[in-house]
Amino acid sequence: MSREFEIFDRRAVRAHRDRAAARLGGHDFLFRAAAEGLAVRLADVRRNFAAVLDLGCHDGFLADTLEPEHGAGLLVQCDLSEAMAGRAPGLRAAADEELLPFRPASFDLVVSCLTLHWVNDLPGSLVQARQALKPDGLFLAVMLGGGTLRELRSALLAADTELSGGAGPRISPFADVRDAGDLLGRAGFALPVADTSTLTVSYADPTRLLRDLRGMGEANAVAARRRSFTRRGVFLRAAELYREMYGDAAGRVPATFEMITLTAWAPAESQPKPLARGSGEVSLSDILGPEDG
Repeated sequence: MSREFEIFDRRAVRAHRDRAAARLGGHDFLFRAAAEGLAVRLADVRRNFAAVLDLGCHDGFLADTLEPEHGAGLLVQCDLSEAMAGRAPGLRAAADEELLPFRPASFDLVVSCLTLHWVNDLPGSLVQARQALKPDGLFLAVMLGGGTLRELRSALLAADTELSGGAGPRISPFADVRDAGDLLGRAGFALPVADTSTLTVSYADPTRLLRDLRGMGEANAVAARRRSFTRRGVFLRAAELYREMYGDAAGRVPATFEMITLTAWAPAESQPKPLARGSGEVSLSDILGPEDG
């Protein structure tokens, strides 16, 4: 992708996941919470999925959720990070979400858990996911939304402004739910739905949140981030401001994660279609009745 349109440094995303792979189990609470939400959605779908792609599998935590309950005869797991993919059980591959290596119409289900928010070309990735699905195949994904880490964002901005005379991008830009839903339609999916929920995590200290983000492989990978070393005082001041702005009476601080869930289907002739424009048999004026006066 041209650097003109590069939002994220994908090499940094890969490096962060590589470093986090061996210790992800100690920091994966967010991924597992998102996976549980996907499992609930799948439980409402009355069908088995013979071939499943886990797009951005991390260390394979989603496999236990998908295989036993949904009859996956074939589960393929892929991740941008070879170190992450190598820890997943079963069939796995290192593959870029922006350049999928799979043949068209290969899968009945494509599922993705907290990886698409690091993609530069999200419309292109969604198109590739749709092409990888068989007709009437299901796409189900959860990604972080715009309300994510709003407290940390505010504290870092204030500390940067106070101590560095300006602020650089330290938290990723995230899509909002309306844009995410529109992108499904633009990618050619049928019956697209996007909805949002919020998970708030309580921390005894803001530095523990930063430790969790590094442990998840979710550290800053914005392409326009500052490449110079950040003074330790900036992070210490940000922690102080975090407590001042958001701390409760016990000194604990919240961290907000917005989860956007995307549900859509690869087009198929068997799917319900909206009526053609003008085909209604009842006039709206007949329902509303005559105007007064």
